[in-house]
Amino acid sequence: MLKRFAARLALVSSCVLMTAAPAQARFWQCAPYARAVSGIQIFGNAHTWWDQAAGRYERGNTPKAGAVMAMASTSRMRLGHVAMVKEVVSDREVILDHANWTRRGGVERSARAIDVSAAGDWSLVKVQYGGALGTSSYPTFGFIYGGRAPADERVPLVIASRGGARGIQTLVAE
Repeated sequence: MLKRFAARLALVSSCVLMTAAPAQARFWQCAPYARAVSGIQIFGNAHTWWDQAAGRYERGNTPKAGAVMAMASTSRMRLGHVAMVKEVVSDREVILDHANWTRRGGVERSARAIDVSAAGDWSLVKVQYGGALGTSSYPTFGFIYGGRAPADERVPLVIASRGGARGIQTLVAE
């Protein structure tokens, strides 16, 4: 009896999930999202992007619109992180578009990041987390320049909650 109930519950649950999450909905990791919006064709975990870019893309310590900020691994962020620079506000502040930062699998547009390095070389940053600037500082390798400014890419956005992706796909237009 209990097995039969469990089987029915599993069937009903899977049907609900199939209707709530369309097949084309995406759960974004930072690297595939950065690749999609920047055009920089590097694959693999975020912490490998800087070395992979050597000889293929220009790299540097000056933010430019369309560049990808490559963050190093830390104990709290073992795979690093990559984010596209949407806009340069000043020599110490940028606006980022990135994924899988505040919400697992979610996309964040227009997130603020500031250079908090002593030398002003973008080797250490703070990034907006939710509605406010985060309190943690993260080491960066620098910026990977892809040669194109950010376009109005209509990348599917998955709205996520604490329980994971809800699977609602929307097309974001700013």
